[in-house]
Amino acid sequence: MSTNEPRGATPLAPDREDHGFKRVLGRLDAIGLGFGAMIGFGWVILTGDWLVEAGTMGAVLALVTGGLIMAVVGLVYGELVAAMPYAGGEHNYLLRGMGARWAFIGSWAITGGYITIVAFEAVAVPRTVQYIFPGLSQIPLWTVAGFEVNLTWALVGALTAVLITAINIRGVKHASTVQIFVILFLLIVGLMMLFGAFTRGSVATMEPFFTSGTAGFFLVLVTVPFLFVGFDVIPQVSEEMHLPAKQLGGTIIVSVLLAAAWYVMVVLTTSSAMSGADVAGADIAVADAMGAMFNSTAVANLLIAGGLAGILTSWNSLLMGASRLLWALGNSRMVPQWFGRLHPKYGTPANALLFVGAISFVAPFFGAEMLGWLVDSGSPSIVIAYALVSVVFVILRRREPDMDRPFRIGGRSHGGTVIGVLSVVLCVGLISLYLPGMPAFLSAPAWTIFGLWWLLGLVFLLRIPTGIHPGVDAEHRLVAEVDRRRRSARA
Repeated sequence: MSTNEPRGATPLAPDREDHGFKRVLGRLDAIGLGFGAMIGFGWVILTGDWLVEAGTMGAVLALVTGGLIMAVVGLVYGELVAAMPYAGGEHNYLLRGMGARWAFIGSWAITGGYITIVAFEAVAVPRTVQYIFPGLSQIPLWTVAGFEVNLTWALVGALTAVLITAINIRGVKHASTVQIFVILFLLIVGLMMLFGAFTRGSVATMEPFFTSGTAGFFLVLVTVPFLFVGFDVIPQVSEEMHLPAKQLGGTIIVSVLLAAAWYVMVVLTTSSAMSGADVAGADIAVADAMGAMFNSTAVANLLIAGGLAGILTSWNSLLMGASRLLWALGNSRMVPQWFGRLHPKYGTPANALLFVGAISFVAPFFGAEMLGWLVDSGSPSIVIAYALVSVVFVILRRREPDMDRPFRIGGRSHGGTVIGVLSVVLCVGLISLYLPGMPAFLSAPAWTIFGLWWLLGLVFLLRIPTGIHPGVDAEHRLVAEVDRRRRSARA
């Protein structure tokens, strides 16, 4: 452990080595990372669909329900991150409670979810910029699923990927500072939406309050994993937090509640400005609603700039999360150890950042149709990870009742276990929505992306030694066994 540990920071457990991460993030940084990760671009492009499919109150009810589900899952995460504030989050909880191979499955699942959303944001940037600059697309390259990819359009997303990756390599504090300033701009846009709704909006345009009944409700609900993924970035960077352990858990809940409030606000303000028929015919309903409220194209473009801010905050946070998970997988020898190296100067997982950054650089060259494919392909993996974390929470509550839990949910009786079981049930319910015949059953391209990610994961999974049982020292035993096999193979 470093001798110059900042006062108030969560110390590492005696069995944990100091990996070299710099503890420079505070409470505001943590909330900004969690909230910013959840508020991406989805609210800009999906709000119109929500209103058409479910109606104003149907969409609100689905989003509130989704927020409550994620709050329950967030409580589970809050207790675990306070008890095990180590980089890689889920990776550590599953190693301790379920063993090496389950740890890999959970880590691979959430990493896949993060990477698909990072790639989504890279495609969403030129899609957003083109709303403001319609002549952006120049120099045709090829056509993907009916969308003509132009060089200038794709380069906007690709070069943004280079910029955000470079900021993250320079240090987590630099990335967090950028995050805070971008969120402040996003909040200003939100205040303008509220002002417009209260001064120029109308309750009459919010009708119909419900459309398509339960079908509309579930069509909105299935977007919840995509909309709320990101609160779990806080555990990924917990080893870089300058916070007491108890506060780490609380930041997760605050972030989830703020995100739920944001989504509800967007739905209500948009529907107060445009009738259902107008929403159905809008290009980007939220921007068109802002333009209608203020009778100004400039204000509509300002909303789009807010959407761009949301893209950057989500991208920034989830790039952090994905890189820390890949670092944890590399550090425990589950994937090539190359991913587990930190930058000698900046103390960031530079190799993992470069890997995810390269994927986001390439994504825009596949065109705008990638947006839907990426959302669909990543969501099931995210929920699988949430379900496994909920299961391991219950296991650890039973197996290690005396574990130090600075942020204990449900008291010292069986209340916490009840919350954990409820989280498992809710996550399994969300997973069921992706089964054949259900509202979120994936398209063929989305299944292809999902399948390729898990096929690659299977290659690494089968290389993990068997017999690495769960426990506090599971990672040390795994690393020792992998290193022993490598020495034997070289001998």
